[in-house]
Amino acid sequence: MPKKPSRVREQAVVYLGAGDRELLERLAEETGLPRTEIFRRGLRRLADEILAERGPGSSLDYLESIAEETSGPDDLAERHDHYLYGGGYGSSAGDGDAHSD
Repeated sequence: MPKKPSRVREQAVVYLGAGDRELLERLAEETGLPRTEIFRRGLRRLADEILAERGPGSSLDYLESIAEETSGPDDLAERHDHYLYGGGYGSSAGDGDAHSD
C-alpha cells in the first residue's frame, strides 16, 4: 500500500476567554467549518486587511486559491444571473433549459 504524502503543519496553541470561545463555537456551528479552519480563514483575512498593499477587491486572490475545492455548474461565470436569481442551481446546464433566460 503506497504511503500517503505527509502535510507539513505546525501546531499553534491559542488561549481564549469565555467570550471568544463562545464566538468560536457559534461560528463553527453556523458555518459547519472545523475550528481550525475558522482560525486559518480569520488569519488570512486579517493579513489581507493589514499586510496587503492592494485596494478593494484583493480578496479575489483567496477566491481563486480555493476555486479548485469548490464545485458548481460549468457555465457559472457565463450565466451567473441565472444561477443567482433564476433558481438555476436546481438544474444543470445540459438538462434542456440551457440559455432559456
